Amino acid sequence: MRDPFEESLRDLLNKPSAQDEAERLGRVLKTANRQVGVGDLFGLMGHWLQGLLIAVNSGAGHVAPVSRRHSSNRSFDKAD
Repeated sequence: MRDPFEESLRDLLNKPSAQDEAERLGRVLKTANRQVGVGDLFGLMGHWLQGLLIAVNSGAGHVAPVSRRHSSNRSFDKAD
């Protein structure tokens, strides 16, 4: 299975340049670390949103509707 990100890192590492091997490896690792960090950040935000939606959904059953109208079916114990 082809991984385009892995291929781009491999191309970046094998790219001929005037830099020495340590600098090229550092650049590749920095790029890979940045990509992995962004993926982890999006994953964290997705889990946070999922947890928030679960909390709202489970708490929604505890909220009762409020009516300001007076019920006409009330019985009073007052004498007429």
